[in-house]
Amino acid sequence: MKMISRLILAALIAVCGVTVAPAGPAFATVPGHVLSSTTASLPPTLSAIADGKRIHYLTTDINGAPITATGLVLTPKTGKTNRVVAWGHGTTGLADICAPSTNQAVFWEEARIAVAELLSRGWTVAAPDYPGLGTPQPHPYLVGASAARSLIDNVRAARQLDAALSTQYAVDGHSQGGSAALWASQIAPAYDGSLVLRGTASIAPLSNADLLAPEIPGTAAQGYLVMALYGIAAVDNSFHPFSVLAAPAEAKVGVLQTGCLYEILAAYQPLTAKQLVNGGVVPASVTNRFRTYINPGRTSPSAPVLIVHGTADEAVPYFLSADLLVPQLEADYDIPVQFETIEGGTHDSAVIESADLVADWIAARFT
Repeated sequence: MKMISRLILAALIAVCGVTVAPAGPAFATVPGHVLSSTTASLPPTLSAIADGKRIHYLTTDINGAPITATGLVLTPKTGKTNRVVAWGHGTTGLADICAPSTNQAVFWEEARIAVAELLSRGWTVAAPDYPGLGTPQPHPYLVGASAARSLIDNVRAARQLDAALSTQYAVDGHSQGGSAALWASQIAPAYDGSLVLRGTASIAPLSNADLLAPEIPGTAAQGYLVMALYGIAAVDNSFHPFSVLAAPAEAKVGVLQTGCLYEILAAYQPLTAKQLVNGGVVPASVTNRFRTYINPGRTSPSAPVLIVHGTADEAVPYFLSADLLVPQLEADYDIPVQFETIEGGTHDSAVIESADLVADWIAARFT
């Protein structure tokens, strides 16, 4: 009977194109271990230049406990150089339906252009969904230490699938992924093992979230704040969003599981500040947690940093990088920081307009 079951399983795997990695005690808690991989369905602009695998792999939560995550490994069809770049995507939502590896509708156009440029340089791209997008646990939205681990472990997973890949890697990300990229640079020395981080490119990263949050109630960005509250709750059992959200906002939380970014923003945009949060004011219990869990730059990056930001960014204000984050990094740490301004660039167009610049900068980091 066991032999028959194994034959049936083997047949199903062959038909479905699923590769199941060896399991056992030796691999049970190894970050980056690939549990399974399947052929990925990619947007046309990427499928023309890359082969894709959707992977289910091991990573860790912010306390070091093993968890699972999903993501993509994209291999260029021509000119492969055996270098790896981890790509951190921008905000998509909180629900499993918002995982870019399975939902092309949230594999945003600017991300496709940025990733295509990386692939055109011959680099393999490791693109995590982030924990909780495609896996059972809640998504720790904007919690930098969570997304950073999944970025690094997706690189490890890519190297398990392709032993020819170098230990050298770079991290590139936008918005949520831009912050995650900076966090990855912070934790890399203690986390990435034999990997060698060569540089971190961060486009329109959210920083100083504790200063931005009080300005959000009553604006079109209210959905971001609600998602961030639930992101904190995913890692902090002492915090519950309902302690902050007003009743009209509580009534709309179902959209967090049925919709993705634009549905969430649309649901919360009509609310007034007092309909969003109690008293219309974001309390210190939130801003203090944002400072701890979200803000990058609290410890030193471990490799050169490139930060890119558009002056007309409507989602993450330009001044957060230009006036706060970049001066802070330059003053506090002995790591090269290059800041590039995209004049007139919006939150998304800055990614498109800087795609060549970012790839050139990464190329100069690889040896």
